[in-house]
Amino acid sequence: MRHVYGWLLLTPAAILLVAFTHYPAVATLAESFFSTGTAVRPSRFVGLGNYAALLGDPIFTQVLLNNFWFALGTIPTSIALAMLMAAWVNGALPGRALVRLAYFTPTVLPMIAVANLWLYFYTPQIGLLDKVTALFGAGSHNWLGNPDTVMGCLVAMTIWKEAGFFMIFYLAALQALPPELGEAARIEGASRWYFFRRVTFPLLMPTTLFVLVNATINSFKLVDHLFILTKGGPDNASNLLLYYIYQTAFSFFDTSYAATLTVVLLALLGAFALVQFQLIERRVHYR
Repeated sequence: MRHVYGWLLLTPAAILLVAFTHYPAVATLAESFFSTGTAVRPSRFVGLGNYAALLGDPIFTQVLLNNFWFALGTIPTSIALAMLMAAWVNGALPGRALVRLAYFTPTVLPMIAVANLWLYFYTPQIGLLDKVTALFGAGSHNWLGNPDTVMGCLVAMTIWKEAGFFMIFYLAALQALPPELGEAARIEGASRWYFFRRVTFPLLMPTTLFVLVNATINSFKLVDHLFILTKGGPDNASNLLLYYIYQTAFSFFDTSYAATLTVVLLALLGAFALVQFQLIERRVHYR
């Protein structure tokens, strides 16, 4: 009877999980094997035709490359800054609560608000960034309209928003470390850098693995900011995979091809998670 009561408690969550996670994933996989139906031409089974079309899609190739550089620019920097900020606010810092609040504030701001805020920074001539560079004699620059600078602008905005979120996890991990370790290191005469490198950082590896998985997922799910700032332009220079899926489904109305792109996205995230857990987790737990 106790087991029945437990399953009854789990049933609402299980129903929501199946309805909004498992079923959509299976339905998306099934739809990727069919063509997009219209009023005059019904959907038909095409097998791997949609996946073959991906190989000849130059936009898909560019979007994957963009997402690679975006992830490479945001993940290591966000994690490093989060760790640095956590170590800073974990010490005896005057106004420590206000500093923590300042670091975490970007995380709680709505994504649309953040995008509009940074749009003001990047606007040519009247934007804050152009005002600052003008003090050094530089001319106006279209930061979001130049393929050479648009990705860097998105990376800077994403780091600003995510570093404070990851800081919370590192701060919690630092506060959970036994204080006896620091006392023993001071008695032995170990420097702060040596203690961080040989003691603190290895003990933070489980948190780093958790943050790394979340940062990887976040680097593939940027839509709101792109919709406000660039809409994937100029010439797809800032287009990322999830935004390309959004365009394909809701602008081009090719739902089957969007489903194929979604399956590829899920496969990439699954592969990254598998690699992270299989290769990194052994070092995290010293196995």
